[in-house]
Amino acid sequence: MTSPLVRVENLTVDFGSVRAVDGLSFTLDAGAALGVVGESGSGKSATASALLGLHRGTGARVGGTVRVAGTDVNAVDEAGLRALRGAKAAMVFQDPLSSLDPYYTVGDQIAEVYRVHNPVSRRAARARAVEVLDRVGIPDAARRARSRPHEFSGGMRQRALIAMALACEPRLIVADEPTTALDVTVQAQVLDLLHELRRETGTGLLLVTHDVGVAAESVDDILVMRHGRAVERGPVAEVLGAPRQAYTRELLASVPRVDRKRVVPAQAQVPAPARAAAPVTGPARVPAQLTVPAPRAAEERGGPLLEAVGLRREFGRGRDRVTAVDGVSLTLHAGETLGIVGESGSGKTTLGRMLVRLLDPTEGSLRYSGAEIGSLPEKGLRPFRRELQMVFQDPVSSLNPRRSVGESVADPIRAAGETDEARIRDRVRELLERVGLDAGRYERYPHEFSGGQRQRIGIARALAAEPKLIVCDEPVSALDVTTQAQVVALLGELQRELGIGLVFIAHDLAVVRQVSDRVAVMRQGRIVEQGEADEVYGSPQHPYTRQLLAAVPALDPALAAARRAARRELAAA
Repeated sequence: MTSPLVRVENLTVDFGSVRAVDGLSFTLDAGAALGVVGESGSGKSATASALLGLHRGTGARVGGTVRVAGTDVNAVDEAGLRALRGAKAAMVFQDPLSSLDPYYTVGDQIAEVYRVHNPVSRRAARARAVEVLDRVGIPDAARRARSRPHEFSGGMRQRALIAMALACEPRLIVADEPTTALDVTVQAQVLDLLHELRRETGTGLLLVTHDVGVAAESVDDILVMRHGRAVERGPVAEVLGAPRQAYTRELLASVPRVDRKRVVPAQAQVPAPARAAAPVTGPARVPAQLTVPAPRAAEERGGPLLEAVGLRREFGRGRDRVTAVDGVSLTLHAGETLGIVGESGSGKTTLGRMLVRLLDPTEGSLRYSGAEIGSLPEKGLRPFRRELQMVFQDPVSSLNPRRSVGESVADPIRAAGETDEARIRDRVRELLERVGLDAGRYERYPHEFSGGQRQRIGIARALAAEPKLIVCDEPVSALDVTTQAQVVALLGELQRELGIGLVFIAHDLAVVRQVSDRVAVMRQGRIVEQGEADEVYGSPQHPYTRQLLAAVPALDPALAAARRAARRELAAA
C-alpha cells in the first residue's frame, strides 16, 4: 500500500502560552487536494507552516509527527529541511509582494530557487524560469522574466509565486490564502491554474483559505478547523452539502451568496441610538442572512447627500499620463448604501478617495449637501472634513503602531476642537463599545488586536468625527467569513441608527449584494452599469457584469466544475 504524501499525527503548535494547533491529525495522498478552512485564529496557517518546518527558529514549540514526501519534518536537520523546501514541497504565500524581493527581477528569483536544488548553469536556470512563467500563463514570459515585482499586477505576482513553487517540480504545493486580495476574475484564473497543474502533474495541493467558495472550486476534501482542532473532514460535496457539525453549518450560514437577496429589517426593529453594540466573538452570533438598511423610495429620500457628475482623475504627465477614473457620475442619498464593484485597476479606490476629497478631481463636479466641493481648496474643505470619512482596506497601515488605539480614535475628536481630556476619553470608550470592543482596551496597541477588531477600530475612528457619509474601501476583503459578516452587520446597524450614507467599495460581489441598495459596476475607469442591487444582480445588462457574476466561486462543487470547464473552453476558442 502506498504511503500518503502527507501524514500529520497529533500535531501541536504553541506560541508562548497560546496553543494554535491542538492535536491535529490528517493525511493527504499524492495528487489529491485538501482544503483547510476556518476562521482567523483557527490554526490553519500554523498548520500549513508546520508542513515545511517554517516554525523552526521562531520560538514556537511544535509537537507530534509531520511527514511530507518521506521526510520527518520535526526530526530532520537544517540540511534536510532545505532539501525538502522547494524540491519536494513548496509554499505559495498570501502576499506576493512580501514574498518577492523588490530589487531583483522575477526571473532571477525563480532561477535562484532552481539552482539551489539543481546543479545547472545560470543560463539553464533562467531558461527554466521562463518556462515555468509561460506555464502559469504570464504573457511574453521571456520579456516579463526581466521585470521586477512592482511591474506585475497582483494576479501576475501570484502567478509568479506559483511559477517559483513549480520550478523544481515539487510533489506538494501548500497554498496559504493565495487568492485573498484578488478580484473575482483573477481569482478564478488562479484557481483554474492550480486545478490544471494538479491534473497535469499529479502534484498534491493543500489549500488554506477562509473562503469556503474558493475551497469548493479547488479541492477534493475539506478539513474544517476551529481553535486548533479538526471539527469535520470529508469530501467537499458532502461537507458543504450536508455538514454534520453545528460549527460547519454556522460557518456556511455566514457565507454571503451572490444569488441571495438582501434581508431588510422592519423599521420597528431599529434599535435606540444610545444602545451599545455587544461584542461579537463567533459565528453562532452571526445571522444566517445579513440584515441591512431598509431602502427608501426616491420620493422619501429628499435631495442627494452626494452628487458626482463627470468625475475624472488622471495621474502622470504627457505620454505617461494614465486616466484612472473617466467621466463617472453617481448620486447617494442619506441612509442609503451604494456598492461599487469591479476588477483591480478599474478605478474603484481612486473614485472613493475623490468622493471624500482625499484626491482632487482632474475634471468634473462634486456636490455634497448641495454645496460644490469638487474644486474647493483645502481651506474651503475644512467645514466638510468631519462629515466625509473613509474606512480603509488595511487597518494595520492606517493605524499608527506606536500609538494606542484609544489615542488614534481620539484624533478626530481633538481635531474638532475638543480639549477636555476626560470628555475625550469618555467619548472614545463609548465609541469602542459602540463597535463591539471592550472600552478597557483603550491603551492597547494595534498589534494586540485581530484583523476584524482592527477594522472595528477604523470604523470607530471614522464615527468619532460624527460623519454623514462614509466611504468604505474593501473593508472586509482580508477577513474570514464570520468576521466579515460581523463587520458588515455592524455597518448596517450603525447606518440604520445614524442615517449615514455609505459607499461600499469591494471586489466581492456577494458581500456587495448583501449590503447595497444600489450598485455601480466599474471597468477601466468608467461605470458600465448601475441600478437597484437586485435588478443588477438578477438581470445584468452589460456583458462585463455577467462576466463578473460568472466568476464568483460557487459552493456547489458540480457547478464549480461546470463553470471551470466553460472558462477553459472559452479560453481555448
